[in-house]
Amino acid sequence: MKLAVVIVSYRVRYYLEQCIVSVERATEGIDREIIVVDNHSDDGTVEYLKERFASRITLIESNHNLGFSKANNIAIRQTKSEYVLLLNPDTFVAEDCLRQVLTFMDEHPRCGGAGVMMHNADGSVARESRRAVPTPWVALQKMLGRTERYYMSHLPWDSPGQIEAMSGAFCMLRREAIDKVGLLDEDFFMYGEDIDLSYRLLRGGYENWYVPARIVHYKGESTQKSSFRYVHVFYQAMLIFFRKHYAHASWLVTVPIKAGIYLRALLALFQMMCENVRQSLGFVDKDAAQPDYVFVGSEAMLDECRQLTRRKGLTAKFVVRGERREEREIIVYDTATFSFSQIIDMAAKNSPARIGTYSPTTHILITPSEIII
Repeated sequence: MKLAVVIVSYRVRYYLEQCIVSVERATEGIDREIIVVDNHSDDGTVEYLKERFASRITLIESNHNLGFSKANNIAIRQTKSEYVLLLNPDTFVAEDCLRQVLTFMDEHPRCGGAGVMMHNADGSVARESRRAVPTPWVALQKMLGRTERYYMSHLPWDSPGQIEAMSGAFCMLRREAIDKVGLLDEDFFMYGEDIDLSYRLLRGGYENWYVPARIVHYKGESTQKSSFRYVHVFYQAMLIFFRKHYAHASWLVTVPIKAGIYLRALLALFQMMCENVRQSLGFVDKDAAQPDYVFVGSEAMLDECRQLTRRKGLTAKFVVRGERREEREIIVYDTATFSFSQIIDMAAKNSPARIGTYSPTTHILITPSEIII
């Protein structure tokens, strides 16, 4: 088998459904399998997947939340494909994305892992598509706000380039490479395991590459970023990585780095608490809370969305084609009319307006912040 696509899911069934559909489109003619590991979602994800994808995916159900690393490893161990793709459920991939990455890796046998051009929910390109390994010096620079080295800003966006660290949101791995360096480190519950694996690939003699194939990553729909648990897990991952790979460094290096991590964690907690208090007191930005929806698609899709917006009381505009560039807008694209590649193209042109999609098949409207049915 050429490719195994592994998706770890937690409470994101509608994003996940769209992700699977995009993968199916992108793997037509490729010998592949799709494996979904559900981390004990309590939103009906398992039943939903069985109803819609029973014969099209392999579903692994966990009776508790295993975390990202352990769930991925369970699926990887069940595969025998030449390549393994780790993919977040809150993504969708362009139709030519996977073929483009596989072709590149076939032509570059020292490429152990590859990442892609990830677009944010507003159509902009995510800087974390290309990253350096956070050595003590790179980490210190990033903490001081000097991010050019960490995000490898010297590399062009429109051509392949060697990078150091890939994102776990899209991480294409060569089987031979992970057999040599090992699977994801299960000490990382979530976050940091992608950098750790990338670093081990480099130390194992392989190369990591950025390939300008495209996806959209809604970012964090499967995590609750306003929770204390998120802050703890995120910054704990930094400490795990640092202790694992740089514990031998001089205290002149380790003390400032550890202090910086703790300081950033405390600052994040403080900002989160202030925002929670602000919202509890009713201080909400009305423009941000009530976006304008712009619907782009076929007449049939527009008719369905007119009825939907009337029921939900949304502020909506309807066009067959058009471009708008207002930050408060969510432009909703018809997935039956446009390919995912076309949606990414239009979204990039319409940035900073945010990306939404509507499927006339499922009658579900997906936005960066909510699902509308």
